[in-house]
Amino acid sequence: MTIARSEVFLNEVRFYAYHGVLPQERKVGGEYTVSVKVAYDYSSAADTDQVDDTLNYAELYDLVKYEMEKPSQLLEHVAYRIGKTVFQKWPKAESVEVSVVKNNPPMGAACKGAGVNLYLVNE
Repeated sequence: MTIARSEVFLNEVRFYAYHGVLPQERKVGGEYTVSVKVAYDYSSAADTDQVDDTLNYAELYDLVKYEMEKPSQLLEHVAYRIGKTVFQKWPKAESVEVSVVKNNPPMGAACKGAGVNLYLVNE
């Protein structure tokens, strides 16, 4: 049996952060939802049952939390920082998909959120 693809992910993690183009957004802050999916060969962990043989999702959460705590104007910048840092920490990661959503964005529309999706491949 061969594992064709394996991923470690965080699904819709909620943060309070200070991102936005408007100065008020960076001062008052707002609620965000972040999802991250990392393609990572964890076939060894599947055999050994050892956390050291995989990409630990608790460490992935800490990485995302750290990047979300840095105020930025653009969600594009936040998503890219998260993806770049994943590759720096786990060079064997094959790809990273990041979604950053600003819940209740200040644009006068009734919506659940507005945000960005980013898909990076480790080459």
